[in-house]
Amino acid sequence: MVLEELYDHQNTIKKVIETLAPAIESGCELFISTLTSGNKILLAGNGGSAADAQHIAAELSGRYVKERKALPGIALTVDTSALTAIGNDYGYDFVFARQVDALAQPGDLFVGISTSGNSESIIKAFNMAKQKGCKTLGLSGRDGGKMQGLCDLNIIVPSSKTARIQEMHILIGHIFCQAVDDLF
Repeated sequence: MVLEELYDHQNTIKKVIETLAPAIESGCELFISTLTSGNKILLAGNGGSAADAQHIAAELSGRYVKERKALPGIALTVDTSALTAIGNDYGYDFVFARQVDALAQPGDLFVGISTSGNSESIIKAFNMAKQKGCKTLGLSGRDGGKMQGLCDLNIIVPSSKTARIQEMHILIGHIFCQAVDDLF
């Protein structure tokens, strides 16, 4: 079982390298252009993808590898009062869209993370981000789901296994953070 999992991971990363390097480079450019223009990056996801959103946001506001100035990365998954109030008053599907409506400015970047590409709370947040004049970046898997038509860039991990998709999402997030470190 251990070797099977390791080889499956290796095969997935090989596919990512072969097919997604240009898209990941474009994602790096979105991160850099957003931050150099004085805008912020808002991130959201559910479950393990929420943890990834928080992880990437922390690498921006804290640091990734090198010492640099703090940068505006905000995970929309961490304010339990907002999440529970919005979920209670409007329904869970609106927990991120309402926060995007409150916090986003034109030129900001909204990053939505969903292994299926179909999480309704993320879909609604993408729609709101577009209304607010934000750039949009998706991290998804499988066939990209409903996110495919909503993002300026949707990086679709070539796998149908949630674990492999999530492993690649955090790797891609780290690559974005390295590009930011290289610039700042």
